Amino acid sequence: MSSNQATPASRTVGKKGRAGELRKRLFETRALSRTLAAPLSDEDQVVQAMEDASPTKWHLGHTTWFFESFLLAELDTSYKLFDEDFAYCFNSYYEGKGERHPRPFRGLLTRPGADAVRAYRAHVDEALDRFLGENVDDATLDIVELGINHEQQHQELLLTDILSLFASQPLRPAYRKAALAAADKSYPAKYIAFEGGVAEAGHVGDGFSYDNEGPRHEVLLHPFALADRCVTKGDWLDFMADGGYETPALWLSDGWATVREQGWRAPLYWEEHDGEWRQMTLAGMRPIDPAAPVAHLSYFEADAFARWSGKRLPTEFEWEHASETTEDNGPTLGSEAYRPSPAGKPDGSLKQMFGDVWEWTQSHYSPYPGYEPPKGAVGEYNGKFMCAQFVLKGASCVTPDGHSRRTYRNFFYPHQRWQFTGLRLAENR
Repeated sequence: MSSNQATPASRTVGKKGRAGELRKRLFETRALSRTLAAPLSDEDQVVQAMEDASPTKWHLGHTTWFFESFLLAELDTSYKLFDEDFAYCFNSYYEGKGERHPRPFRGLLTRPGADAVRAYRAHVDEALDRFLGENVDDATLDIVELGINHEQQHQELLLTDILSLFASQPLRPAYRKAALAAADKSYPAKYIAFEGGVAEAGHVGDGFSYDNEGPRHEVLLHPFALADRCVTKGDWLDFMADGGYETPALWLSDGWATVREQGWRAPLYWEEHDGEWRQMTLAGMRPIDPAAPVAHLSYFEADAFARWSGKRLPTEFEWEHASETTEDNGPTLGSEAYRPSPAGKPDGSLKQMFGDVWEWTQSHYSPYPGYEPPKGAVGEYNGKFMCAQFVLKGASCVTPDGHSRRTYRNFFYPHQRWQFTGLRLAENR
């Protein structure tokens, strides 16, 4: 998941009240990262399965470096760096913060060790506790809130990257063991219609948002309909059985080239055993549940499936507009489901809009009208990546609770599929 710069956070409460609230959230978030890493051995936390993923130890170190670099080192005159070399190890993309270790080789960082990273976190947490106990201004609190949301993004990445690692292991270990549940009943998707017209998109108000969610602006929507649930694994099995991965007419040119180059026959983490498909999950290798949302798909696969279905992917603005008709739903991290869950029986509402899987849209990740990237190193991330990626909306089963919102713009390259990424179909009306 991508790291982003913040716009000013909510100031509807007094500064003292806001400081207390953010302080509480900060240490709850820091504690959750430790909890997520607890089931892992030190060896688990060092290894990197592929270039897109990062080791758990690196996530724990990077989120700590973020608070040290952007808050303590810049604003706390009494703070002493834990180790000057850690900036090189745990900087991610911030050119303004100096040289950094190449991302594809983070798994080679056997030093600093896991114990040293835990000590680093304790050192920074102690300094944060002391610093935030003093009188801090709103600009400082904005950095704290940004850091909280940044760490939540890395909590999701920690889990998706561990799944990538464990799926590459011959023993197929489980991150969290869970009993096998009976497959749920699958229901055909129903389409909910929306009128066209001029709508508004983008974040507005005092609540936290990333800079790429604004400015608020008008968009023109043509009449459309959105499926009431995400595409399921059963739907995907039908696509595969009908030759979906062998039919070039269904694919974008770059997508078809990727299918042939990578030998894709199914979503990531699917394996065929004795003629039946199984899937590696955070609970280990499991049978396919046809009613559950399909996940770990690239944009290329989502687009090909939509074409095979005679439908299309929604735009991010259609998705955002339609989401206003429903409340948050679908499991996120706090449910401890660790997997996408079936939508259940249709009830005339949109289901799974904020949980289960991130949903690909057909919208290119680009700036909104009037967008200006923030100044300084902390503002580097969003603007310079607004090229050759696509927007995803919603949340996943491992997104921290309360982290996402209607205007949230997640984004990935079209070939990437190690995240909990799925799709929901749309049609013209």
